[in-house]
Amino acid sequence: MTVSAPNAETPRGFALEVVKRLREAGFEALWAGGCVRDDLLGIVPKDYDVATTATPEQVIGLFGKRKTIPVGVSFGVVIVLGPTRDSGQVEVATFRADGEYHDGRRPVDVQFCSAKEDAKRRDFTINGMFYDPLTEQVIDYVGGQADLAAKLLRAIGDAHARFTEDKLRILRAIRFASTYEFQLDASTETAVKLSLIHISEPT
Repeated sequence: MTVSAPNAETPRGFALEVVKRLREAGFEALWAGGCVRDDLLGIVPKDYDVATTATPEQVIGLFGKRKTIPVGVSFGVVIVLGPTRDSGQVEVATFRADGEYHDGRRPVDVQFCSAKEDAKRRDFTINGMFYDPLTEQVIDYVGGQADLAAKLLRAIGDAHARFTEDKLRILRAIRFASTYEFQLDASTETAVKLSLIHISEPT
């Protein structure tokens, strides 16, 4: 993965500019999730997400209220708007660890944390990597690069727990495996099957 001179009128250039501004303000900031996965696969990312130590209030203060949308402040998420339509927008999220899930979709609360802890709460290893576009380094706490190379889809941590927390992850597992022609690892496949059986059972 290489990064050319920033052009804020492209999604990639704007995502780089967001990281630069956060870092210049003294915060840790990295590209995160799907954009890292796709870039490593040689696919042009559809959008870019940034994970940072900055809180939502600090992100809004840095980029300004007119250029930000507080879509999920309670979960640490702010949208930063690019200078032009072609720039797109970047979702900036504070590194976080999720609390308990009670509805099978969203955590009751979150706690801000480190990048390493943030990676552990994500769904699959291929989505749990970070990338530093300034030093051009992949930061991988969950073995995502090895799984990409092996074409393996593996849940981070306890697969059953990941699917119990958020039931949409079951559909995401099936979609990712199909889209990228990846094999589900044994524990993830078992958890998918058990989750589907549980969902189909009458209540």
